[in-house]
Amino acid sequence: MDLENLAYALVQLGHNFGAAAVVGGAIFALWPTLQANHARTLAGLILSGWAMQIATGVLFGIVSIYYYGRVPDLSAVATTALAVKVTAAVAGLLLAGWYLKRGAHWNPHKLRATFRALAVLGAAALAAAAFLRWFS
Repeated sequence: MDLENLAYALVQLGHNFGAAAVVGGAIFALWPTLQANHARTLAGLILSGWAMQIATGVLFGIVSIYYYGRVPDLSAVATTALAVKVTAAVAGLLLAGWYLKRGAHWNPHKLRATFRALAVLGAAALAAAAFLRWFS
């Protein structure tokens, strides 16, 4: 068994589930109408998803360093995509955390705007992932 590929696959597995939680949680919160009664649970799921995205992103680098002694060389497009992913992840983590800490009594308009922002951040990270993968 190729342990390097196994390591990357396991990290990718966690990364994919994190992405599903981030995007799926935000979309479910909004569709077909605002799910205000489930907002805190979904925000917790989204927060966990962003934490998983960040942790597995770091693990990709650690696996590369372990097997190659360095992180991969990235093109300008891939570097930009990585910056978008990192920015989206940090912003999503902070926004979900802020809602969990302060949003218990937010009005539906503010709640809807929060989950729309979380959905946009998730979609941006997913889109950037394609460029990171194919332009690295």
